[in-house]
Formats: sequence, C-alpha cells, structure tokens
Amino acid sequence: MDSISHICSMKKRISLRSLATVALFLVVGISLGLFIQAGKTEDAKAVAGFQSNYRVYSVPIPEKLQFAGKTISLKDPDVAERYDRELLTNIYWQSQTLLFIKRANKFFPTIERILREENVPTDFKYLAIAESGLQLVVSPAGAAGYWQFLDKTGKRYGLEVNEEVDERYHLEKSTRAACKYLKEAYGSFNDWALVAASYNMGIEGVRRQIRSQEIRTYEDLYLNTETSRYLFRILAIKEIIEHPENYGFQIPFNQLYKEEPTIAVKTDLSIASLNKFALENYCNYKLLKWHNPWLRKPYLNVKPGKVYEIRLPYERIMNSPLASKVKDGMLNLSDMQMDSTLKEDLIPEPVYTIQKGDNLESIARKFNISKEDLMLANGMTYEKELKVGGTLKIPRTE
Repeated sequence: MDSISHICSMKKRISLRSLATVALFLVVGISLGLFIQAGKTEDAKAVAGFQSNYRVYSVPIPEKLQFAGKTISLKDPDVAERYDRELLTNIYWQSQTLLFIKRANKFFPTIERILREENVPTDFKYLAIAESGLQLVVSPAGAAGYWQFLDKTGKRYGLEVNEEVDERYHLEKSTRAACKYLKEAYGSFNDWALVAASYNMGIEGVRRQIRSQEIRTYEDLYLNTETSRYLFRILAIKEIIEHPENYGFQIPFNQLYKEEPTIAVKTDLSIASLNKFALENYCNYKLLKWHNPWLRKPYLNVKPGKVYEIRLPYERIMNSPLASKVKDGMLNLSDMQMDSTLKEDLIPEPVYTIQKGDNLESIARKFNISKEDLMLANGMTYEKELKVGGTLKIPRTE
C-alpha cells in the first residue's frame, strides 16, 4: 500500500509540475504575442505617420529664364527637362545648397564688385558656385581654386602658380583672371550663354560644335552631357539663392557666413617663417593661412621687384599697438614687428641627394618631416624605389 501511495504521490507532483510548465509557456506565449502585436501596431502607426506627414514636391518651372541679359526659352521639352533636373537636384541636396547660400553671402560682394569693374554680367558669380561651391577644392584633373583653373590656364590669364604661391586660391586675383577668360570667350561668341558653356568645355570645343551643327544658341546645340547641363545648373543655383524661401530654405541672417575685414600688409622682402611673422604681429599661422590660402609654403620668397599683399585679421590688428599705424586699411612693412623673420635674400628649398639604403621613410625621419609631406613636395602620388644619386626636395617646416 505504501508503494502505491508513493507512486500516486509522485504522479500528482509530476502532473502539477507539467501544469506549471504549460502555464508558464502560455504566459510567455501570450506576452510574446502581445509584444509582437504591439510592435506591429507601432510599425503601422509609424507608416501611417510617414504617409500622412512626409511630402516630396515637384516644383513648377517657368516658360523662360534670364541669364546675363539673355532670355533662355524652356518651351522645348528637352530644355525644360534639363533645367528641371538641375533645379530638383539642388533643392533636394539640402545640405549642399544651404552651404551655397551661406558662402554666397560671404564671397559674392567681392566677386560682384570685380565683375562690375570688368564689365562682365554679375550672373557669372553663380558660375563660381557651379565650379567649386566657393571652396578651395582641387578637381581630379588638377583644376584648383574658386574658379577651377588648371595651372597652365591660370598662368595664361595672369596668375602666379608655383610651389610657393598659387593665386588660383586668391579670390580677387582668380576672379580677375576668370573675367579675362569670359571676355575673351564673349569676343568669340557674342553670347553669354555660350561663354558659360565654353567655361566647361573650352572655347575651341564650343566653336567646333557650332561649326559642325551650324547652330549658335546654347539650348539648341547638341553637347556632351556635362556641358548640356552646365548652364542649367548655374540657372538653378541662381533661382534658389535669389528666392530661397520659395524652396523651403530658411536661414536666419545671423547664420549666413560673413566676409571678415582684414588689414593688408605689402611686403617686398622674403619671409623666412610665416608662423613667426604672424605671431610677432598679433596673429597666428592658422589665421594667416585662412586669409591668405594662396600662400602654399610656411615661408615666402619675394623676387626683386615683386610685391605681395598679405592680409591679417582687422580685429587683431586694431586691438594691437599697430592700430595707430594703419592708414586706409594698409600697413607698411616698416610698421610691422620684423625681428629675424624678414630677409632680403631668397630662401632656397633644401635638396637631399639619395644615398644607398635610403627610402622615403628613413629620409623623412632624418629631416623630422612626414613621409606624406616628402612625397607631396616631390610630386609623388605613390611610393616608389629611389635611385641612388638622385635628389629629393625637402619641404621646409617650422
């Protein structure tokens, strides 16, 4: 009897344990089901919210546009589509277009002034945005600066381009050079729209297309994809910057970038250390480079008869002992703190003769510079074996 009672007791305990397990599974299953259902409900709410609140709009385009006094008709479907593409691309690339608008407030006053002085339509200020976004960028082909000149083209239009000084990065001088190009192109085409196209594909390139197609209007010429879009990109940028609120861009005035006033210092002497020159004159190297990006080395060689104009922050100078010496926004070199940084002789760039066993890394260590700077100074795009007896330029550093 005891053994039967024991067996019954064990069965009862097993049954209770099974019931508890089943109950636990039921609770977990119900909870999981509720959790999944809640997740699905939240997803549904999110989808519904997205569908009811998110909108992407196509915008109407006009029948005609104005560029540099010329009317561009958009009645041709092909022409209308080309403009529509550029307008939508720039409307919906919001971060880039916001920066265009902010930078335009900083750079346009200088660019507009020069365009007017050079008798070039001020609409060409938008070409600078199409080219560089008003940044100091370098294209894969080597075009550089605000107006994206190749080095040879820059030199042709009067810019100094070398390892120490690159005036493609000088806003005023590069804008003057661009004006020379634009006026030369206008002499060929007598049409500012074709002038803009030629900035993208060259004067001779546009001439060839005019001759072969016997057409003299930009919108009717069959051009490569990039050039056929080019003027319409300029026109789209113009439309958005002139009417930003029409396309949803809201930028408080105090958030626009502003041109910082500077004091000009004319120098006809070489400067052995731009860093020391900046520090001795109540500035620093970062600010000097910010205002003078055309200075490509940490020193400046000035050849006899040559004069450069270095700009320093107005606020720094006017809050220093130099303030009383400023006349018409200028300082004479003799007014500056010179110490030992200014020299009449030119500063040669050191040259190293390659020895047996040398490599780029060991030479860089020897002169306390980075391998990347050594390669850059010698125009190397990749590391290669060095030839014994050959030479390498050693970039100057502080």
